[in-house]
Amino acid sequence: MAGGQERILRGRIRSVQATKKITRAMELIAASRIVKAQQRVYAAVPYSEIITNVVKDLAAGGSGSDSIFMKPREVEKNVCYVAITADRGLCGGYNAGVLRATEGEVKADVVAGKQYAIVPVGRKAENYFKFRGYSLRKGFAGFSDAPKYENAKAIGQYVTEMYISGEVDRVELVYTRFVSAGTQEVVRRPLIPLERAVVEGGDGKPETGTSAYEFEPSAEDILGSLLPRYVEARIYAALLNAAASEHAFRQRAMKSATDNAEELIKSLSRTMNRARQDSITTEIMEIVGGAEALKPADDMVSA
Repeated sequence: MAGGQERILRGRIRSVQATKKITRAMELIAASRIVKAQQRVYAAVPYSEIITNVVKDLAAGGSGSDSIFMKPREVEKNVCYVAITADRGLCGGYNAGVLRATEGEVKADVVAGKQYAIVPVGRKAENYFKFRGYSLRKGFAGFSDAPKYENAKAIGQYVTEMYISGEVDRVELVYTRFVSAGTQEVVRRPLIPLERAVVEGGDGKPETGTSAYEFEPSAEDILGSLLPRYVEARIYAALLNAAASEHAFRQRAMKSATDNAEELIKSLSRTMNRARQDSITTEIMEIVGGAEALKPADDMVSA
């Protein structure tokens, strides 16, 4: 019995050791990818800042007041949520945070009598909301760990068409913002229409009745072509933040799994050692008992 238990424990230890090697490798891979993802986030900041400043200058100069991108709908009946998650699991609570935040907003809209639409980005979001019967639109997946601008452009064009056609009255992003390797937070950001606070305060504000800048071609034409790019830039920044956050979450989750595997190996080893000691003690007791049982027979033979 004890020998069989020892073999079972030895097999479990080998299995946990193999799992530990996998989690340790995934931890190292995620740690190496965090650095690259963080660099991409920081590299995209100047572009976002410049395009934001240009939009502010154009809007401050009096342009865009009639742009569909900057005029909120009088009545909001349908809200679109772009939920950005990962394509894969094994990253702790990363996906759960975005899914809970999106689900909470959807339930609040339903209670308020509004309609909603979810554009899932990442297989986890698509599978989660599809399984629970939520109203989904076109999904985007396959690039969560290393998004490209083309992916953001495809998402931007899709949600822009939904907004311009009147299918939805507002578009919001739900994603995980990367603060540092140890800090990430789930945020909800308005996407379309643009918030007035975002586009106010530019240097193009008229001071003496004329704009501080002269634009060629017209400011309206520039803003009309720039606003879709601005939407794409904000989506791209969200994708980059989400990718960096995913790697950070996965690195922590795999480190925790590796540590737990080490503790489990120690616990199983102690249990196996006790089982081995019990087996040895039992064998010694059997030998001693057998020897004691043979003593009277030897005494009778001597007599």
